Amino acid sequence: MKCSDIQIQNEKETRGGFGDGVFEAGKANPNVVVLTADLAGSMKIANFIKTFPERYVQCGIAEANMIGIAAGLTIGGKIPYTTTFANFSTSRVYDQIRQSVAYSNKNVKICASHAGLTLGEDGATHQVLEDIGMMKMLPGMTVIVPCDYNQTKAATIAIADYEGPVYLRFGRPKWANFTAEDGSDFVIGKAQKLSDGNDVSIFACGHMVWKAIEAGKILEAKGVSVEVINIHTIKPLDEEAVLASISKTKCAVTVEEHNIIGGLGDSIAQLAAKHLPIPIELVGTKDTFGESGKPLELLIKYGLDTPFIVEAAEKAISRK
Repeated sequence: MKCSDIQIQNEKETRGGFGDGVFEAGKANPNVVVLTADLAGSMKIANFIKTFPERYVQCGIAEANMIGIAAGLTIGGKIPYTTTFANFSTSRVYDQIRQSVAYSNKNVKICASHAGLTLGEDGATHQVLEDIGMMKMLPGMTVIVPCDYNQTKAATIAIADYEGPVYLRFGRPKWANFTAEDGSDFVIGKAQKLSDGNDVSIFACGHMVWKAIEAGKILEAKGVSVEVINIHTIKPLDEEAVLASISKTKCAVTVEEHNIIGGLGDSIAQLAAKHLPIPIELVGTKDTFGESGKPLELLIKYGLDTPFIVEAAEKAISRK
């Protein structure tokens, strides 16, 4: 399969995929409970609240308290989903997550919306670009960054049956929706190969997967054979899939809506350095905060748009 074979079904918000997914998870499992920190509307959980009011906890603007309540609920066998913006889901409550969830290995699902530059006009205070690194460093924490509405819905449903703490990261804007509608192509911990290629491997997560596909189409038109792999599960990393790809292409590009320090690129580079050193180019923010602006304009300014991925791929190939 080539990148040119991948088509958009429609454009939908990944946070909408979360809202629809948690509603389905709630229907399937009576132990699913949803907590929010005064952001029910933004998190798209209205259907869950209306249908299961007894399983909904409005914690108010008290995120640390929300994490503590969620940890306590697991003791009684509940499966709590905490919901707020990604910055408030991590930076504001890191101590509580470390001590009450990760260290205690509690079955809490930390669901974080409005991540990355594509949050847009809310600016640097809300555009968290460090959260993947913070969460993947916690022992036992699973980190999932789905790429579109369908995959976010599938991931939200899947984590209800996945034992252990999970960090699920998604976004605010409408975005290309292109994965399987039934979620059959999503498995926690298993990378999703979107195109087969021999010249360069492009590993991406979240919103940047579609940008990687766009770059792949441009490169294919230039005669470059591109392998695009969706690393929706950052931790545990599908090491077998990564090594199989780079052993074939002998170079790689990583693409993420996150600081290149501590994110997906670090994980891929560390694995390659240990087993199969190759040229790797990292596309992401470069040790900086974001700023207020329109999502697509911010991706351009910070070097995350499609042409930058094409340039990085060509550079990686030239370094073989």
